Amino acid sequence: MKLLKISLLTLFLITNFLNLQAQSKIKSYAQKKGQVFDIIFLNTKPDTKKKLDNYFKTAFPVAEKMGYHPLPGRAVSGSPTQGNYHPEVMVFGYWDTLSGREKFLQEIEKTMPDFHQERRNIWSTFGLTYYELKEDLSFKIDPERFNITTAYWQKDEQSFNKFKQEWLQKSKKAGGQIEIEFVEGTSPFGYHYNPDYLVITSWENKAAFEKFYTENLKMNHSSVKHVNQFQIK
Repeated sequence: MKLLKISLLTLFLITNFLNLQAQSKIKSYAQKKGQVFDIIFLNTKPDTKKKLDNYFKTAFPVAEKMGYHPLPGRAVSGSPTQGNYHPEVMVFGYWDTLSGREKFLQEIEKTMPDFHQERRNIWSTFGLTYYELKEDLSFKIDPERFNITTAYWQKDEQSFNKFKQEWLQKSKKAGGQIEIEFVEGTSPFGYHYNPDYLVITSWENKAAFEKFYTENLKMNHSSVKHVNQFQIK
């Protein structure tokens, strides 16, 4: 499956100042308890180079002073396998502390008064969720495997937990590896995404995933409010 064709500006954001060759290698992530892990899903508007250049030049120094660290992100490949959202990229980053993460959104308008409007001018979608880490975090993404990001929103916790356990059992039985799971995230006002359960799984190949996918679609989804699912590279 070919990578979704995306703009150079978006690709620049994905790699977070790394060269394109870095995308073809295994990426390992290791953050510490107490840090805050950002996940952002983006779609970039065309003809926004000047605005994006100014955004990086103005906003990033403020974020870095407050403890922000960019991490290698991932491109979204092909069409979604479930759901109605088709982002171009999945961007990762982390903050040293929750207070620093929250302070950034409180203080950035002092430096960049049009910060939120400029985000709307540059990106047609900007879905942000962050997670305060309750324990050390370690995972990897190998682009040679078939990697899937799945986000679920639940109708109620008890019934969804039963669905999730069945989902995990079927995934494991079909050969899926759980790379990382996220729950209890936060989306700032104006950037809501925040699924109840976000999981990245990896598979030996597309056929292995599709075997599980067929079984997944047969499951009872009465406890599920919504789902987004797509391949990442």
